[in-house]
Amino acid sequence: MHHCALEPGQTGVCRARKNEGGKIVCTNYGWITSLALDPIEKKPLYDFHAGSMILSVGSFGCNLRCPFCQNHEISMTDGEALAVEYVSPRQLADLALMWKEQKKAGNIGIAYTYNEPLVGWEFVRDTAKLVREYGMCNVLVTNGTASQEVLEELLPWIDAMNIDLKGFREAYYRKLGGELETVKAFIARAQESCHVELTTLIVPGENDSIEDMEAQAEWIAKLRSSIPLHITRFFPRYRMMDREATDVEQLYRLAGVAGRHLEKVYVGNV
Repeated sequence: MHHCALEPGQTGVCRARKNEGGKIVCTNYGWITSLALDPIEKKPLYDFHAGSMILSVGSFGCNLRCPFCQNHEISMTDGEALAVEYVSPRQLADLALMWKEQKKAGNIGIAYTYNEPLVGWEFVRDTAKLVREYGMCNVLVTNGTASQEVLEELLPWIDAMNIDLKGFREAYYRKLGGELETVKAFIARAQESCHVELTTLIVPGENDSIEDMEAQAEWIAKLRSSIPLHITRFFPRYRMMDREATDVEQLYRLAGVAGRHLEKVYVGNV
């Protein structure tokens, strides 16, 4: 999304793409920092294969700079100081298949998550094709900060997404290093092609107003009122240790506002 103009040897804002000899390359391709078999609800996806498990994989890097990031240890680094292991798309797909065939695991596919997967979208695309060949699902957990060209490369292979809609003011997105309109366009296109659920972390003093939630829910409903929205509670993290956790009553008030427009509103982290 940032379209960084990089000199040879320079790394982009995302810390996962670099100019090597005049060519922009993906430096986190296949380098895995996190791997776990998670409940699908943890993504969070509540209306997609509920009760299932999914192999969740992460690398390093992110194209936003959220001061409340819960995975900042991997998202805000170039990976050099991390314990990483190279796993090829075929190896990862084979692992997913193995855990599918172990009935106790009950794996349904792969979720690309933990850091921002779209900074290494080529690895997501290449792996997702193989996962689909094995008859399994691909889930993308993303901030939606990507071009339409990248989205179109991935949509044929993605079955479901949870997209962070950080808030509904452009000024707030600018604070985080992104653009609201880019994310809105991403959501609008994605929901035409696959199952989509949205998540908004409510940060006190930033995106917790009734007016913002009203505008956000109205916009989502114009796309489709059946899109699930997860409204989640903020806890002090990373560079926002000076804030109190979100007031639970305010969280439920915002959920009530969203519920006037949307069919499914879930409250999380309470």
